[in-house]
Amino acid sequence: MRPSRALDALLAGLVDYAGLFPPAALAMPEAVAAYARYSNGPDRAMLGRFVLPASRLGEFAQCVRDVVHTGAPTLGAPWKLSALASPADAPQIAAFNEAQDGRLVVDSVEAKAETVTAVNAIADALAARYHTYIEIPVREDPTAMVRAIGKRRMRAKLRAGGVIADAFPAPAQVLAFLAVCSRERVPFKATAGLHHPLRGEYALTYDADAPRGTMFGFLNVFLCAALLRAGVDAGAIAPLLEERDAAAIIVLDDAIAWRGHSLPLAALVDARAFFAGSFGSCSFEEPVRDLTSLDLH
Repeated sequence: MRPSRALDALLAGLVDYAGLFPPAALAMPEAVAAYARYSNGPDRAMLGRFVLPASRLGEFAQCVRDVVHTGAPTLGAPWKLSALASPADAPQIAAFNEAQDGRLVVDSVEAKAETVTAVNAIADALAARYHTYIEIPVREDPTAMVRAIGKRRMRAKLRAGGVIADAFPAPAQVLAFLAVCSRERVPFKATAGLHHPLRGEYALTYDADAPRGTMFGFLNVFLCAALLRAGVDAGAIAPLLEERDAAAIIVLDDAIAWRGHSLPLAALVDARAFFAGSFGSCSFEEPVRDLTSLDLH
């Protein structure tokens, strides 16, 4: 790929590293060492937060100390973390942050809710201190949940797949989630099933005999979000979520275009800063490698 400010704006900090989670499911020392390595690697601009359960914060801190002690590559302070949490975890997260020397900080939390009542409980416990993302069901109309999240100045979270085919929502459901978030001006992040840039059939796990399924691409999802943010009608860009042809995405230095719809650099910067946050992936290398292999021009 040739250098492009527009592509850099789209990709900056896009991948939150979730190596602890399936299908990678690394042990904590391996995941911490990998994150330290990626943070010093040539593709570090794409690297976002380290994702972990709140219950494993102490284990994480010890592994970071071990990595530093062994002289492995380390990330400049602070290491930003996103903790999977419930309201009950609020004291533990606060205590963790207070105990650090500035090198480690949980500044983002992710929780699940299926009702407005649960959204409000999470907000009461966590929203005042952290960027708080609420994972909500998307197989039914998400409007009420997204509105409740926005009312409490939190952010929504989309589960875009998993390790079984049934974990993947339909394209119409993903588009409805993105459109509601755009209309209600609620930022979002995504997780699961976005290891590849473009939609296609891929192995669902790393097993040699893994079943295959149709996955969304992170370019599909985040370009769609940026176009919605820029005011393009959802119906006009519905096919983007199912786009499989890299030649349909034109990358210039100051813009990215898809089939007649153009996103200038300023629109991409705006979308990433205020709307389309990031996606969690148990692999950092896979998204980077697959993106590099595309003939984007």
